[in-house]
Amino acid sequence: MRMRYRQVAAIAAFCTLLAGCGSPVPPEKAAYVGEWRGKSMFLAISQDGKVSYKRQKGAASTSIDAPLRGFDGDNFNVGIALISTTFVVSKPPYREGNAWKMVVDGVELTRAEQGGVQRI
Repeated sequence: MRMRYRQVAAIAAFCTLLAGCGSPVPPEKAAYVGEWRGKSMFLAISQDGKVSYKRQKGAASTSIDAPLRGFDGDNFNVGIALISTTFVVSKPPYREGNAWKMVVDGVELTRAEQGGVQRI
């Protein structure tokens, strides 16, 4: 019983360690950083590579809190160990008037303002 507890504790510690191993957002993708909101979707990407995502589809909801694994063109990969997902970006961050927008997984998102000033 004691050996099983140690194995579970070791696995939990390893997973926690992996969760903190996100890739920072590269300078050429800095426009992706921020809190993005759209119809029934929220996406937050931090400069240090933490990603939070929530999407509501009818009664079902999906959420992810995981490190950024990297970019593949405009798309980006998020996950730990063998579990990952790719966010398909059909329109990377762009300016529309005073707002920053992008289209992720078919949903148009607008970057939330911070401190009354839109982040660049």
